Amino acid sequence: MSNVDNAVTYRGRSLGTIILTAAQLLVGVIHVFFGLWLLVAGSLADSAISAQSALVYSVYTLVFGLATLVFTVGIWLSTRWGWMGTFAVSLFVIAADALTLLNLPSIPGIPPSAAGVEIIYSLLVVLYLSQTHVRIKYHIS
Repeated sequence: MSNVDNAVTYRGRSLGTIILTAAQLLVGVIHVFFGLWLLVAGSLADSAISAQSALVYSVYTLVFGLATLVFTVGIWLSTRWGWMGTFAVSLFVIAADALTLLNLPSIPGIPPSAAGVEIIYSLLVVLYLSQTHVRIKYHIS
């Protein structure tokens, strides 16, 4: 019997890495777009309180999207910083969205309707990145 690895690869990258990269790229682009859109819409808000909340959420969304895109490049290039950044951002999203769902102080403006989906997605990312063969690939012990 042979222990030959028959994993699907593309340009030396596993199918899991390709799917993660594509998903993270989509998530990053969507958040950058909506972060910029919300910044413009937030500047048109009526009250100071709603404008402040909208500004915080807009900046959070934009920064999250940009960080996701940067760390996606690191994931694609199989760098340690790409793994660490993606893992850290995913943990942060889980924590912030869980606080939102529990009605505890968090990032103002996070929609509870999206928080559940973001938690599930981020948990899947963390679970994938935590697999032994993935950690080895990114030189994480």
